[in-house]
Amino acid sequence: MKILALILSVIALGLIGFNATKIDFAAPFENDSIIAIITIFASLCALVLLQILLVSKKIEQKTKQAS
Repeated sequence: MKILALILSVIALGLIGFNATKIDFAAPFENDSIIAIITIFASLCALVLLQILLVSKKIEQKTKQAS
């Protein structure tokens, strides 16, 4: 699970980097720029969810060790 989360995190970071180059800062809310912004936010949400998953797995392991 940890390796899968790491791979997905790297993919999400790659998408953020790629889409950051697609933003036209002169008109950020027009045409392809808005799509790039939406994709960046979606990738950030994926990163947050993956981090929550990893933390919950660590908590689960510690509770199993304690009992």
